[in-house]
Amino acid sequence: MSDILIRSSGQAGRITLNRPQALNALTYEMAMQIDAALRGWEHDPQITRVIIDAAGEKAFCAGGDIAQLYSTGRAGDFTYGRTFWRDEYRMNARLAGFAKPVISFMQGFTMGGGVGVGCHVHHRVVGHSSQIAMPEVGIGLVPDVGGSGLLARAPGKLGAYLGTTASRMGAGDAIYAGFADHFVPEAAWPQLIEALCTSPDLAPLEAAKAPPPEAPLQALEAQINAAFASPNLPDVLAHLAADDSDFAQKTLKSLGRNSPLAVASALEMVQRLQDLGADIRTDIRTALELEYRYTFRAMEHSDFLEGIRAAIIDKDRSPRWRHDLHQDMTADVQAMLAPLGAQALTFEQE
Repeated sequence: MSDILIRSSGQAGRITLNRPQALNALTYEMAMQIDAALRGWEHDPQITRVIIDAAGEKAFCAGGDIAQLYSTGRAGDFTYGRTFWRDEYRMNARLAGFAKPVISFMQGFTMGGGVGVGCHVHHRVVGHSSQIAMPEVGIGLVPDVGGSGLLARAPGKLGAYLGTTASRMGAGDAIYAGFADHFVPEAAWPQLIEALCTSPDLAPLEAAKAPPPEAPLQALEAQINAAFASPNLPDVLAHLAADDSDFAQKTLKSLGRNSPLAVASALEMVQRLQDLGADIRTDIRTALELEYRYTFRAMEHSDFLEGIRAAIIDKDRSPRWRHDLHQDMTADVQAMLAPLGAQALTFEQE
C-alpha cells in the first residue's frame, strides 16, 4: 500500500499520510509527493481547499524518516541529507504560502517533520490525543522544517523553552503556543472532513470547534520567561541552577539530555528570528534558510549522527556529545549558523 494517499474529493484536494506502522514518519518520497500535489492543485479551479490528515490513531507524523539519513551520513555521503532537507524545506514553504485554504488534522504525535507538514497551514486542528513537539535537539539537530519560526512567534520565551527542552504540547498548549488553531473532538473529525469536501465554504470547521483544554504552559510562563530571558546558554543554566523549584530542576534535567551544541544553536536561532520581528506565517523562508545553515553542516560538524545512533540505531540512550553543556560554544554556534554562500537554501519561483 502507498505510504501517502493523494486524491480529490468534491472541492478538496486530499493528502493522507499512510504509514501508521511507522507513526507516519515522513520519507523523502512522501515529501516530494506532497510538493507535486500542491503544484498540481494550485491552479486547478476544481480544487478550492486542501485537507491533510493521517491514518491510524497514534500519530499524524512523528517526524522524518531518519534511517536513510543515518546510513548515508555514516558512509560519508552528505549530499543525500542536504538534498533531503533542501527539498523538504521547499515543500514546507510551499505549504505555508499556498494560496488556497489548507486544513490539517493532527492526532497523536506531531513532531519534527510532522510539524513541517501540519503546523504551517491556514487551519490547524488538534484533539485530545494531540502531542506536538520539536524534539530535534535530542538527536543533535536544531528545530527545523520552519519550526524555529513558530518557536520565535510563541508568547514570551516559550519558544526558547520548547525548542531546547523538546517538551511536548497537548492540544491546549499547542494552541496557546501558536502551533495549532482549533480544538475539535477527534470523534467528529471524519464527519467534519466529509463536510469540508463539499461545503461551499469552511463554515463546518467553525461549527465543529470546541473550547480547548487548559494550557499548562500558560501557568509556567513567568518562570519560563525568567529562566530563558537571555539567549546565552550559560545564563540560562545559571538561572535554573539557582532556582530550587520543580520546574527549574526538571528543565535542567531535560537540557542535560540533549546535544549541547544543538541546544545553544537553537537558543541563538530563536533569538535571531525574534529580533527580526517578522510574521513567520509570511516569512517562513527566513527561518528555513537559517535552519538549512545548520542542517547542511549537521552530518559533518554536529552531534546529529551520534544522536541518531544513541536513540534509534543502538538505542543505548548514551550519546557521546562533542561538547559539555557548560562549555563555551559561541564560536561553534556561529560557525554552524554562518551563511552558506553559493550553497544557501533558495526557493523556486513559479
